Amino acid sequence: MIKTLVYVALILIGLCLSPLIIGQSGYIYIAIGDYQIETSLVTGVVGLIVFYFALQLLEWLILLLLNIVLSSRYLPEQWRRKAAKKHTLIGALALAEEDWSAAEKAMAKGAEKGEIPVLNLFAAARAAHYQGDITARDHYLAQAEKNPIAKTAVYTSRTRYLMKQGELVKARVILDKLNPTSKSSAPVLKLAQELYQQQHDWQALKLLLPILKKRQLLTETDLNQLSTKTNSTLMLNAAKNSEVELNKCWHWLNKSERKQDELVLAYAHGLVQYGHKDQAIKLISKQLSASPSTALFAAIPDLISAQDQDIRKLLSRLETTHENDADYQICLAKLSVQSRDAKQAKIHWQNVCRIAPTHQSWLALAQAQEQLGENSTAAHSYRNAANVM
Repeated sequence: MIKTLVYVALILIGLCLSPLIIGQSGYIYIAIGDYQIETSLVTGVVGLIVFYFALQLLEWLILLLLNIVLSSRYLPEQWRRKAAKKHTLIGALALAEEDWSAAEKAMAKGAEKGEIPVLNLFAAARAAHYQGDITARDHYLAQAEKNPIAKTAVYTSRTRYLMKQGELVKARVILDKLNPTSKSSAPVLKLAQELYQQQHDWQALKLLLPILKKRQLLTETDLNQLSTKTNSTLMLNAAKNSEVELNKCWHWLNKSERKQDELVLAYAHGLVQYGHKDQAIKLISKQLSASPSTALFAAIPDLISAQDQDIRKLLSRLETTHENDADYQICLAKLSVQSRDAKQAKIHWQNVCRIAPTHQSWLALAQAQEQLGENSTAAHSYRNAANVM
């Protein structure tokens, strides 16, 4: 547009100046070898302008001719690319509708001349997987793997597909090729977490947890639950192996982890197993003094005996603050049964039935009442137990 405006401006300027130029005509003489050109200045200028426009017209004709020739030569390729776009669109719509057969066929065709064939291959592999065609799925992934950029994505997809098939060992082999580290992508780390959990490889999961925490791939609640489960399982497994492994596992825990009820109880059970009951009771007493909890109340009757009076005294001090705590009352009731104190057991089971009555608590109360010869009240408790079943 600007070029055309310049031409128009030059023409207008020429029209305005032409009367002045005609009145003072110049003279041009050009000699080239045996050829001579002699003309006026106005004619020469007009001739140059005409020659310039002739060159522009020739250039336009040549470019037009070249475009026609080239477009006709590469026209089939353009048709194929256009068809690939169409197949890709059809495949994407089929994926959205979960029409896996149509999606696989369309995406496979679109991959032949598509702009990004790797995406088509991954989509075709997914469609083949949902149809249960493992051979076709692996074929598409193998084709996608030829692109170096897609190698990690191919391994990730293979691992996930094998996990869905239940082939955990094969999935682990491929995952190990990805070598999950702090530098790995979030999908790889999440995949590693899922596979380690399914394989119950708690040691590998233990090493992965700090990375998951640093990258904030899990919520704080989920991370704490997973960390507690991992550490407690490792503690129980270590206790099955040897006392040395048990102590080593305990000392691997950080200060905050050693204050968690589940881990304290797991370590205490291990200590009792290897004949260190006094150390276990001391550890539980310390935990009970710091933060009484449901987990501690539930575990104490299984860890102590009638001769362990110190922890019983510690529990009795909590009666004012935990009078209406059903778990605390159940703990005292079981300890009373352990000491063969039916009268005290009856009192605690009555408190449990008052706070949070259950079938088991009514049965336990009825048994305590029978031991004391209170047959009528025991029958009433049995009826209550039947009513809450």
